[in-house]
Amino acid sequence: MKEVSKAKFYVVKYFFLAFAILQTSVATVLLFQFQGTPRNRAIIVTIFLFSIILFSIQVIVNDKIKRVAISKKKVIILNGAKRKSYSWSEVKEVKFFALLNLYSLKIKGKAGRIYFLPNSPQTILGVPSSMPEFLQKKISKA
Repeated sequence: MKEVSKAKFYVVKYFFLAFAILQTSVATVLLFQFQGTPRNRAIIVTIFLFSIILFSIQVIVNDKIKRVAISKKKVIILNGAKRKSYSWSEVKEVKFFALLNLYSLKIKGKAGRIYFLPNSPQTILGVPSSMPEFLQKKISKA
């Protein structure tokens, strides 16, 4: 079984939340540091709205990113202490998004997609060079 490290998974999963908190704290500091001119207030409101947008993205994306362990015969979706196992015949499609370095997994009979990170550290942009042949047969590029 090959799965991504926990550190990499949590960094990607909570990136938008951390960035939203950072933006909110910047807006708060700016609010108390600078004068209340209309230009400064517009900048503060813009930064705060940007943090709300990032938080909204976090709420949408958080449930869809999962840890996935892949082997030749099955795919295991790790969700905390729960593990759901699927055989490759139950997998409808796997897509690789090179720009985001993310895989999309669609399982037959299930609504929605599951997004997961590749295990290979060599993958930056493009299909990883060490991708197993059983996964290469299932993949279709986005």
